[in-house]
Amino acid sequence: MSVTTYEIIDGIGVIRLNNPPVNALSHALRDGICKAVKKAQKDASKAIVIICEGRTFIAGADITEFGKPPKAPSLPDMLNVIESSNKIVVAAIHGTALGGGFETALTAHYRIALNSAKVGLPEVKLGLLPGAGGTQRTPRLAGIEPALDMITSGNPIAAAKAEKLGLVDCVVEGELLQGAIAYAKSLAADKAQLKRARDIEIKPSKSQALLFERYRAKMAKRARGQKAPQNIIACVEAAIGQDMDAGLKTERELFMELMTGPQSAAMRHMFFAERQGAKVDGLAKDTALRPINKVGIIGAGTMGGGIAMNFANVGIPVTLIEVNQEGLDRGMGIIEKNYAITVSKGKMSEAQKANCLKLIGGSTHYDALADVDLVIEAVFENVDIKKEVFSKLDAVCKPGAILATNTSYQDIDAIAGATSRPADVIGLHFFSPANVMKLLEVVRGSASADDVIATSMAMAKTIRKVPVLAGNCYGFIGNRMLRPYGREAQLCLIEGASPEQIDKVMQGWGMAMGPLAVGDLAGLDIGYKARQGLSAEQKGDPKSYCIADALVEMGRLGQKSGSGYYKYDPATRARHNDPEVMKVVEQQAKAQGIARRAISDEEILERLTYAWINEGAKILEEGIAQRPSDIDVVYCFGYGFPAYRGGPMHYADHIGLDKVYKRICEFAKQHGQANWAPAKLLKQLAKEGKTFAQWAAR
Repeated sequence: MSVTTYEIIDGIGVIRLNNPPVNALSHALRDGICKAVKKAQKDASKAIVIICEGRTFIAGADITEFGKPPKAPSLPDMLNVIESSNKIVVAAIHGTALGGGFETALTAHYRIALNSAKVGLPEVKLGLLPGAGGTQRTPRLAGIEPALDMITSGNPIAAAKAEKLGLVDCVVEGELLQGAIAYAKSLAADKAQLKRARDIEIKPSKSQALLFERYRAKMAKRARGQKAPQNIIACVEAAIGQDMDAGLKTERELFMELMTGPQSAAMRHMFFAERQGAKVDGLAKDTALRPINKVGIIGAGTMGGGIAMNFANVGIPVTLIEVNQEGLDRGMGIIEKNYAITVSKGKMSEAQKANCLKLIGGSTHYDALADVDLVIEAVFENVDIKKEVFSKLDAVCKPGAILATNTSYQDIDAIAGATSRPADVIGLHFFSPANVMKLLEVVRGSASADDVIATSMAMAKTIRKVPVLAGNCYGFIGNRMLRPYGREAQLCLIEGASPEQIDKVMQGWGMAMGPLAVGDLAGLDIGYKARQGLSAEQKGDPKSYCIADALVEMGRLGQKSGSGYYKYDPATRARHNDPEVMKVVEQQAKAQGIARRAISDEEILERLTYAWINEGAKILEEGIAQRPSDIDVVYCFGYGFPAYRGGPMHYADHIGLDKVYKRICEFAKQHGQANWAPAKLLKQLAKEGKTFAQWAAR
């Protein structure tokens, strides 16, 4: 079936595009558009309308063609054919016109859109910029500042706003084809000009230099380390005071710089990894899902309340359970406060807030959970307490209800063993703050039923989370890998580094926060309490936690006590270095018999990142993660790993596994096999000259 058709309707040449599911700009579609526009130049049509079948206008380029040899006509070739038409071309937009799709619409002489449509240029989210005139036509039509906002954010805007900015000429309701034909006929009858964006001139002014300077600083802070936003600013700047072709040349050069660079490769990897992560290997696609119409949550604390908000936000009623009314009232107060913050940011209306709050109820009795379809336990991280909770749930929940634990690292099978229905038990590890963080680790126990797994993965999408399936082990994927990362941060600290140096290295490399600052944010007492329940063997090398323990025992719990690895301003929470911490570090080093030395930034970076990689390889060996890209999703969405580096396993592939393996072997000689025994899989792939991606595709 042809992806393009052309016919004359009531004197208007209508080009229909039909390339499901999102009318991506494949080679066949580009070729069909060019042929149809050229055909229309010679026939009796008075004007041309480009319209799409299905649920959306062109929603972007065909990403499967990235990295492959280009086929003529290219996207710029096609756009030139549209823009050069001697007859008026009207783009009729419904659904979403994104990326190359919106660039296509911008080359039409006029644009008509349904009031429900959205338009945007999201390329920055793949580490790219609009490479087919988007950075040149958008500022010519909408102005410089709106163009910068739109392109550097990558977020779509509604048709009504696009009309106000001059990016859309006419917004209609009802039947789009009929409206587009009528609009095209009126333009032809009025002998409207061929309105080409390329003909608009942006005259230079003194204020523009300050505007671009402000945006460069803004992007350096908001998108720290990313090249694409800075290249976008340079492209928009190139639209000023020169003709379109000169601007297009700059745009193409800076686009190709990004397209062939490592950042975009990493972000494109993450685009596919996120989608792949939602798939469960070996699970039948037709696995029936259990209905999730009512949810119960045990614990109305910060985590439980945040989890409740996710369900209320999508219209699913929630019952919170607490031990007493005081705890329940406190939890509801936190939820209401969180919603108020969302309203203050303009992300929710007061009416929406009220509707969400109506969906969240509470009780101090487990009997209130008798009819829920899913219950999530979010109590203190103590396996005995969790077993007690699940025993109660087993007694009151209806047959077929899914019993989930939000544990960060406890044994799912041990928890399931407290019930008579282990097949209904699964781990749903939300990340704090649960109403904000997108990652959801779905942890299957040895007895978790297929339909429980399938339902949990589907439910994650319903509540707008990014799911990854993990196997059952201490810490699962994310927290298991966090242990060696934290271990090396502590060892670098006691061996010679300062908290500031370690955090500066990791934040400068791209992490949202350094490991010690994260510890202060979370609370040093959390790790301290968790260690109290472990044996000496489970705790590991005392050098890796003695400083943290000493700080807690001094009352330095982190931000909440005003001091941890740093001192914190009580009003602003701004952190400052504290000489008292270095005294503690030096005392502990002496007690452990360590002669402190200068440690380079490079060593810190390698030890912390390679510790992730080595543990990730072991996780893959054991089948705890389905694929390397799942580990990347966990770290980019749950742990602040920079998406433009593509996650730990992609980053390892980028470095070269032979180099990583060689360095880990050196660390093993210097620091001992106990911490640095190379993973068998890493050794194998390094010897074979392969990557984790190649191993996954085997």
